[in-house]
Amino acid sequence: MTETARSFGLALPDYPWDTMAPYRAVAAEHPDGVVDLSIGTPVDPTPLVVQDALAAAADAHGYPTTHGTPALREAVVAWYARRRGVPGLDPAAVMPTVGSKELVAWLPLLLGLRPGDVLVRPTVAYPTYDIGARLAGAEAVAADDLDELEDEVRARVRLVWLNSPANPTGIVRDVESLRRLVDQARGLGAVVVSDECYAELGWGRWDVQQGGAPVPSVLDPRVSGGDTSLLLSAYSLSKQSNAAGYRAAFLAGDARLMANLVNSRKHAGMIVPAPVQEAMRVALGDDAHVHAQKALYRARRDRLVPAVEAFGLRVEHSEAGLYLWCTAGEDTWATVQRLAERGVVVGPGVFYGTAGEGYVRLALTATDERIDAAVQRLARG
Repeated sequence: MTETARSFGLALPDYPWDTMAPYRAVAAEHPDGVVDLSIGTPVDPTPLVVQDALAAAADAHGYPTTHGTPALREAVVAWYARRRGVPGLDPAAVMPTVGSKELVAWLPLLLGLRPGDVLVRPTVAYPTYDIGARLAGAEAVAADDLDELEDEVRARVRLVWLNSPANPTGIVRDVESLRRLVDQARGLGAVVVSDECYAELGWGRWDVQQGGAPVPSVLDPRVSGGDTSLLLSAYSLSKQSNAAGYRAAFLAGDARLMANLVNSRKHAGMIVPAPVQEAMRVALGDDAHVHAQKALYRARRDRLVPAVEAFGLRVEHSEAGLYLWCTAGEDTWATVQRLAERGVVVGPGVFYGTAGEGYVRLALTATDERIDAAVQRLARG
């Protein structure tokens, strides 16, 4: 490579999942094939109600709106009121995004973070939070409570990422915990953005269909005090509606921040296609398909947990979402190797920060047949 060629391109780290290739090769040697529990990609069909809405809107000859159609934004507002305990949102303070990953990556830049500013993210976290800081030239700092930070760092905090339910740990922050962090951030004049993409997939005390409480949102009046200033909530239909391929997500919250974000995204051409916007509108109004999909995941989880424990792994947290966060009390890669020898591919905890050392993440996003294959292999201990 020439010096000229080397001078181009962003200085981002290598994509971590590429390091899994040798372990995938080991798993592929299993006579009954690979069980891939590494990445949370939905495997079940996109519900027909969503597919039909997409097809019906296929005559999309004009440019779509960056801000989202009024009908879509009204559907988002109704969904927050009905499913998240957040009444009275302003439809102007809602915007669709091209999936949630692009939102996470580009939001710090669009919010105006710059070198010297600090972005706070959870200690065990989805790596794209750090990428977003790097794209903006800001500094990413890991902390679960702003009181953990030194005064010099606290003074530079501009953006705080919440992730509840968390990926990969499945931790759910209750109302008191959310309110504490919001109060801390507001005291610093920082924006709080809550990544809530797994909110419909609570288990145990958070499983609404089993008598549990709904996972609280950062926009919940009990958290926000009825004031959405400096608060944003992000959500995706990828998991609840098996619509990962649609790249269908949205942001809601502070109207002042939203107006600036909409304007910036207009300039940058960050627009959700019109048929996808209509499919989102319909999906958000149909709770039946969400409950049906959650029942599938619940059944898979109920089968997988005992098998994982029989294999010698301890399941920690995992209160919501599509993953089991597990440890065998050994090096992460030793666990990855042992599971690969059973033909099971998992996510290494070290991909989610240094606090993930010793852990692995197992996804529930496999077919019933593959989940059952994993159960048989792991239950042998």
